Amino acid sequence: MTLTSPHLGSSTGWTDARLLYALEEVVEKELNRHLKVTKDWMPHEYVPWSDGRNFPGFFEDGEAWDPAQSKVTDIGKIALVVNLLTEDNLPSYHHEIASLFGRDGAWGTWVHRWTAEEGRHGIVMRDYLLASRAVDPDKLEQFRMSHMSEGFESDNRHSMLHSVAYVAFQELATRISHRNTGHQSGDPVCDRMLARIATDENLHMVFYRNLLGAAFEMAPDLTMQAVRDVVVNFRMPGHGMPGFERAAAQMAIGEIYNMRIHHDDVLQPVLRFLKVLQIEGLGPEGLQAQEELGLYMNGLDSEASKFDEKLAARKARMAARAAG
Repeated sequence: MTLTSPHLGSSTGWTDARLLYALEEVVEKELNRHLKVTKDWMPHEYVPWSDGRNFPGFFEDGEAWDPAQSKVTDIGKIALVVNLLTEDNLPSYHHEIASLFGRDGAWGTWVHRWTAEEGRHGIVMRDYLLASRAVDPDKLEQFRMSHMSEGFESDNRHSMLHSVAYVAFQELATRISHRNTGHQSGDPVCDRMLARIATDENLHMVFYRNLLGAAFEMAPDLTMQAVRDVVVNFRMPGHGMPGFERAAAQMAIGEIYNMRIHHDDVLQPVLRFLKVLQIEGLGPEGLQAQEELGLYMNGLDSEASKFDEKLAARKARMAARAAG
């Protein structure tokens, strides 16, 4: 490794600049691995173009959108809009990681490659939604303008290490959200498209997860504190979009993304793979962060169990109404 710390448990001497330099070799290795396993794909091949027709406006034969035209379930529509609006803010995400990670060397190559791959997601999702008439196109554009006009600032923009920790979890969260949306969409074409996107998101998660693992080896105290901060304060990047709170609540009830999924399918897999709660030899600050992280995860599990009970009770009430 290019740089090493005289005492791995110590936070003394590590800065964002030193860590960026020290992790450069790991970034190059992970970038090369990523390029070998990833597969290029064509967004237009996943869009049902034959379902498309003109909308009103400049075309005399334009047909106004009607909810009855959509094959997608109600919860699928909500989740698709949230997921697409999240992808739409890619320019802000690119600006942020380019500012934090830089545009040179392996870091810069990764930043641009990641942005190019992520760009496909917004392209194919919007084309699908418009061609299949899955959602109101006017409202979709109004939401996009409103959301992008606000821009995006990450809670972790102050720290490269916090940002790496955040995206290790966030990429997996996005994968899970896309995959579950596909399952709940009611349209096999949508499910296939979102499965393709989810594959990309998983590879991105692996890149950042492995990078986070390398950071633990170099600066375990600082990395543990960053993970603690990110997990405890985690928010999805779409939190600033119009109506996000209501949409998130509906997605939670619809079992696309909720507290139980967040705990079991997003946080736990990364923490378990890196053995974060089993790391030994930490200094006082790292040890405190590890203990607080463990307590938080236990508390989140308890809260998720309460949510599970409420969701089960709600399903039972709805089933009873349907039967009666």
